[in-house]
Amino acid sequence: MSETAGEIGPDEILARLPHRFPFLLVDRAHSYVEGQSITGIKCVSAGEPYFAGHFPGFPVMPGVLIIEALAQTGAVLMSKTLDADINNTVILFMGVEKARFRRPVRPGDVLEMPVRVTDTRRGIFRFEGEALVNGRKVADASFSATSAQNS
Repeated sequence: MSETAGEIGPDEILARLPHRFPFLLVDRAHSYVEGQSITGIKCVSAGEPYFAGHFPGFPVMPGVLIIEALAQTGAVLMSKTLDADINNTVILFMGVEKARFRRPVRPGDVLEMPVRVTDTRRGIFRFEGEALVNGRKVADASFSATSAQNS
């Protein structure tokens, strides 16, 4: 898959993650460093299906979906580092710790999500990630994931 200086475009995101609309929460990524770090990008559209009910008149991206976007960014990093084939390997989110939400994410915002590996043992990757809008932190979390073979 082609890339330029750590850039990962939409086609490669689709090749690295099994998620699809409306649950695909990473549009592209950059600053990939094998086994170490990546920055995911999510352009938050007013057409996101969750905005209709969260909240009418004051649409806010649910915090759990911000954490999911961070986890998907970590999954792209894992998938690329392990050179995983999504046809027979799945990246499984294992847990989240210390999640904090600092500001609402609204339609039109662009989430920039730097994620870094803090530890890797026995096939388990541990991550720290932040979600930023215009350089301001909106959320952060520590989380973990592993890979498994599809049956």
